[in-house]
Amino acid sequence: MNSFYSPEELKSLGLKEYGENVLISRKCSIYGAENIRLGSHVRIDDFCVLSGKVELGNYVHIAASCLLYGGSAGITFGDYTTISSRGAVYAISDDYSGEHMTNPLLPDKYRAVIKQPVSIGKHCIIGSGCTILPGVELGEGCSVGSMSLVNRSAEPWGVYVGIPARRVKERSRKLLEYCAEFESQL
Repeated sequence: MNSFYSPEELKSLGLKEYGENVLISRKCSIYGAENIRLGSHVRIDDFCVLSGKVELGNYVHIAASCLLYGGSAGITFGDYTTISSRGAVYAISDDYSGEHMTNPLLPDKYRAVIKQPVSIGKHCIIGSGCTILPGVELGEGCSVGSMSLVNRSAEPWGVYVGIPARRVKERSRKLLEYCAEFESQL
């Protein structure tokens, strides 16, 4: 048996929209499928969780054990992006200051839930074990090193590392030449 859903099974998931050549592991958990849009040539590996409003562009890879919590604010991944294993992206989070109670089992009047969209630009790569917090925009071509915490937006074509993540150098744009060649053959 194939470890990915068949085309017929994909239809039964109730996704809002999806393109061609979409591979979703049978071991992926999807909550709120009606809010999830997937482009073409998307692969989502084992033990991932997609919840809430999530939009993935074309040629996007979500590696094993990644968590995408879009809530109502939403998470968007641009074309040619990837997030490595154990990465987590949050468009929704509790307030950790102590000014309010935390956890989804409590009535909203006791909580201060942060809901801000997250945008991952084209050609971004997010390393293993990274965490992206609500409101972050990763500009086109960003590279985020493994185990980094991204709690503020990042300018395009930078390499970001650390806790919190900071820009340490420029990222090469050589990949754009390969992308142009690749797209010319489509």
